[in-house]
Amino acid sequence: MGRSLVGCYSAVMRLLVALLLIPLLFVTGLAAPADAQSGLVRIDGKNFVAPDGSTLHLKGISLGNWLMPEGYMFKFEVAKAPRQIFSAFDRLLGPERAGAFWQQYRDSYITEDDIRFIKSVGFNMVRVPLHWRLFMTADGEISGEGWALLDRVVGWAAASGLYVIPDLHAAPGGQTGINHDDGPGYPLMFYVPRDRDLTVKLWRAVARRYSGNPTILGYDILNEPIAPYHDVATLNARLEPFYKRTTEAIREVDPGRIVILAAGQWSSSFAMFGPPFAKNLAYTYHSFWASTKRDSIQRHLNFANLYDLPLFLGETGELTDEWNERFRKLHDTHGIGWSFWTYKNLDTPSTVVSIPRPQGWAEIVAFADGKRADKPAPELIDRAVAEYLDGIKFRNGTIRWSYLASLGLKGSP
Repeated sequence: MGRSLVGCYSAVMRLLVALLLIPLLFVTGLAAPADAQSGLVRIDGKNFVAPDGSTLHLKGISLGNWLMPEGYMFKFEVAKAPRQIFSAFDRLLGPERAGAFWQQYRDSYITEDDIRFIKSVGFNMVRVPLHWRLFMTADGEISGEGWALLDRVVGWAAASGLYVIPDLHAAPGGQTGINHDDGPGYPLMFYVPRDRDLTVKLWRAVARRYSGNPTILGYDILNEPIAPYHDVATLNARLEPFYKRTTEAIREVDPGRIVILAAGQWSSSFAMFGPPFAKNLAYTYHSFWASTKRDSIQRHLNFANLYDLPLFLGETGELTDEWNERFRKLHDTHGIGWSFWTYKNLDTPSTVVSIPRPQGWAEIVAFADGKRADKPAPELIDRAVAEYLDGIKFRNGTIRWSYLASLGLKGSP
């Protein structure tokens, strides 16, 4: 009887102690993080951590030219910005036929076949460049065909076991000051309050739509902000405060989500940043054609070591397989995940899937670039455009297996 009373007393005391400790565990951070409990990827020190607690090494590819066209991926040399590309096809086909072209283009450029293939060769993530005009009207209404297309690729990625990083390549007003932000040639977003408001509104809408969705790894807020030849002394000081404001808007509707902050000067410098202003932040830089030795990334390593934060190589590639392999191994050695640029491109070895060049495409390019005033013959236009739309389908592309091998992925059929 005495032992039973002692046992009951001990059990009651253990229960009381446990109840008292539960709040303390959450205050001190000893309990499992909320984002881990919700099944989201999270940040722990320098690492991306999967929901099961394992370290996640990002091996990604960007779906460039799909929802954010770039002129060089059509072989255009003058019509580089999206608005110039759209104008060229309007002149080439007429507005009505051009509209039909772009609808078929977006339906065919990235399909479930592409996503399944990307997973099958060893990638674990896709980065999706976005143009704001596909998701928002000029007066700020949240609508556009981009939503259904992004939903579709997120669904395919979920079914295949890939993570998705939406990336705002073209923000209202332009954030970079070069053709691929589709702005006026100056990063007006950092000068015009309305453009900043629209950008924050768009990210809040994206975050609300995908709140808690475990397929979304994180949000890449701005692609390559602030070109180095603009007023960097003024603009650099505005970058981190904008990131903080946008992160707060995202976290109001999608708490626990990773937010990815791009370096300034075409994503090459973290010099304008202080210590992380919130949890679950990652920092991304881009690097093309650089030294494959440690000296090319030492400044980024210094930044990560100073604040114990994770780095992500958001864009790289566009050179040779040999360079790809050396640069990729450099980053693997230092535990830095990557996303190469780009998955699909027209007639090039520096991509995963190469689109066959249509017959007569040089004449299409010359007209688009304004190097010939007369429009090519209708039959040439019809044939070349039809061949292009057929060539962008996954089954008709040429897989560059050596490119995949250079990334340490499956390198043969």
